[in-house]
Amino acid sequence: MVEAAHRDHAVGGALRTRLRITEIFHSVQGETTRVGLPTVFIRLTGCPLRCVYCDTAYAFEGGSHRTVGEILDAAASYATRYVTVTGGEPLAQKGCLALLKELCDHGYEVSLETGGALDIAPVDPRVARILDIKTPGSGEVARNRYENLRLLTARDEVKFVIVDRADYEWARAQIAERRLGDRCEVLFSPVCGALPPATLAEWILADRLPVRFQLQLHKVLWGDVPGR
Repeated sequence: MVEAAHRDHAVGGALRTRLRITEIFHSVQGETTRVGLPTVFIRLTGCPLRCVYCDTAYAFEGGSHRTVGEILDAAASYATRYVTVTGGEPLAQKGCLALLKELCDHGYEVSLETGGALDIAPVDPRVARILDIKTPGSGEVARNRYENLRLLTARDEVKFVIVDRADYEWARAQIAERRLGDRCEVLFSPVCGALPPATLAEWILADRLPVRFQLQLHKVLWGDVPGR
């Protein structure tokens, strides 16, 4: 009975954990191998990085505080099994770990979009970690935490956002040197408005790279509309 009481108290404490949230919305997944799936997106506020092509700078500050319990209620209202926790940089808030665990405990298929500058080791192992390796063209290549790569499993994914040919060649070298394709799915995305998608696709085909080309489906459908 004492152990059960401690467990219930711990769960209650987790539900009261507060995070700063920019938005919670329902859309189709625009990226990763889950592309096209109806998904609840939980966008946390704040990010230690400043990538030159960032399309979510509105999440750098502001937002409102919500408890994990309130976030769970919001997610449940959309009646979908897929949830993506994104940002900003979600792991910049300590409460993100509790949120991820509670989402998994509530039966969701959970993915985490992280910029890769922070340690992913404490993330609940049931979460699919989408690790964005910063290229030189991002302006933040020095912030990559390469120790994270050793932690990746087949359920995780690595993403390279490609600005230009130099970025492409850098990413290609990383894949070969670190044998990333042996660890997990590898994704290449062109920066919208900087690199024509067909050009990146042609480079991938010419080099026969073992990667998945992806566009941001949500932008194809709705453009740069926040919350879509």
